[in-house]
Amino acid sequence: MPSDTAAASSFLNHISQTNLPISFSSLPTPNNQPSPKPPTPIEFIRLNVPNVIHALQTMSLHSNILALITSSVHISYDHHIPTYYYFTSYLPNTHLHFPGLPPIKASHLPQPFLDRDDEAYHYFLNFGACYLNSKGIIINTLDSLEPRAIKAITDAACVPTSSTGATVPPLHCIGPLVADAKDRAFTSPDHASLLDCLSWLNEQPSRSVVFLCFGRKGAFSAAQLKELAIGLERSDQRFLWVVRNPPPHIDTEPNLELLLPQGFLERTKTRGLVMKSWAPQADVLRHESVGGFVTHCGWNSVMEAVSLGVPMVAWPLYAEQHMNSVVLVEEMKLALPIVDTSSLSSKEEDKEGLVKAEVVERRVRELMNLEEGKAVREKSMEMKAMAEAAWNNGGSSLTTFSKLVASWKQG
Repeated sequence: MPSDTAAASSFLNHISQTNLPISFSSLPTPNNQPSPKPPTPIEFIRLNVPNVIHALQTMSLHSNILALITSSVHISYDHHIPTYYYFTSYLPNTHLHFPGLPPIKASHLPQPFLDRDDEAYHYFLNFGACYLNSKGIIINTLDSLEPRAIKAITDAACVPTSSTGATVPPLHCIGPLVADAKDRAFTSPDHASLLDCLSWLNEQPSRSVVFLCFGRKGAFSAAQLKELAIGLERSDQRFLWVVRNPPPHIDTEPNLELLLPQGFLERTKTRGLVMKSWAPQADVLRHESVGGFVTHCGWNSVMEAVSLGVPMVAWPLYAEQHMNSVVLVEEMKLALPIVDTSSLSSKEEDKEGLVKAEVVERRVRELMNLEEGKAVREKSMEMKAMAEAAWNNGGSSLTTFSKLVASWKQG
């Protein structure tokens, strides 16, 4: 797993110092890079396969390897190690899974799926073919969240008819998996900001705050930030908003006075808090004062919101987030779309993809207290109860996980 970020390194160090029977092996940097240019993520994974194989061979000298769980590395089945593919994204995320999806426009697919000359396209094709040879597929989801997708796969609706004798490997739905609070503390880059944020939330009424956060890589143009700010101000809703610098400077601290409309921070200081670059997302979503979440639709963020019963506005930015958004809005009914893509002739988005302030204002109002968002708010609370039940005694996810671990112990 990549551990080049401070948060990941801190978390790994924390786990290493516990009494858990978990150890970590650091892979060396691949020395067989064909080009002086930094490799793409897909190429980096491919180049690391020999290192993974060597690590497994070393482990096998003193340990019995019961299973290999991976989300991206393809190991030859000649090594006779039972392989499971683990997905931290939502279930129907590859070309094989479309039977379990609502209708999706081509523009909503991840970009590599649209270009056969892209190396990532062939990577995903190979990845999909590997599923049928795996021992199982482990997914961060729950049965009641994606029943149609699960049925499509278990009924072999996703297996090509030309695959003679192909069988679908078992699906292991073990979600929602959300980091424990004491572990999250070790990934917080700014403890003072954490305390300031939670102190501010403590002063707000129950379910009154809309939280806007778009992940570690989610960033808007300067023009979009201004439209978003104007929309929030006009909405008259309480808000907590995480603002990052526009690309390509997203990793530097933003100057809020320059990025946001003149006087915005002063005019909204009694009902809004703007955080620079980061906020403790899971802690915020868990807080009693938070009643809505405007999200980029990254699956970890979705799982946190689902497990805590927080309704969403889906604002996807890149990669599989557009597909996630469609499923959240059309299939699960847990989110409102920031832009109604069923009517592309609407004025909700201009030719450059800029979401106008009036759209932000309307969606935030709908999410928090208007009739248009009532169904999403109610559905979110229903799904929270289902998510809790999934990990209670006898629940679907706990039962599945227990059986999976038991199968490894049996060899």
